[in-house]
Amino acid sequence: MPSESSDRHHAAAAGRGPVPVAVVTVSDTRTSDTDSNAPFLRERIAAAGQVLAGYRLTPDEPDQVRAALLDLAAREARVIVVNGGTGISPRDTTFDVLERMLERTLPGFGELFRMLSWEQVGAAAMLSRATAGTFRGRVVFSTPGSPAAVRLAWEKLIEPELAHLAWEVAR
Repeated sequence: MPSESSDRHHAAAAGRGPVPVAVVTVSDTRTSDTDSNAPFLRERIAAAGQVLAGYRLTPDEPDQVRAALLDLAAREARVIVVNGGTGISPRDTTFDVLERMLERTLPGFGELFRMLSWEQVGAAAMLSRATAGTFRGRVVFSTPGSPAAVRLAWEKLIEPELAHLAWEVAR
């Protein structure tokens, strides 16, 4: 149950207008035609009354992931949702790149994501390195690239607090 303070913060955030949200898909195999997460997120961003502020599809190469984040953070995006590259295989470098770039981390996001993910995938939830934090006045979320993981993160964690987070980081 939200607190009175939380309710005030949500109300203040809602009065600031639509939040510009950027999406980054990190994948060595997906193309813009086969990236099912981008259309889902575009639809949900619009349905939430927010605006899409950019989209990047990049291979899981540290320099390219870093460049995508730098580019989007230099634009109007207040929130950046990165999907893919959070596993433990040698090619999964997104977490490592973001860990070095994030200025303040939001450990609760990864903790809650893994807790909720447990209900869907069981013990395999521990393989996720989902994370979140701030970078240059933006909130950055990093989720696994599976459509179920993106849906879970968006519906249960990101969307409910989106405007509040964008407001908090800009205060």
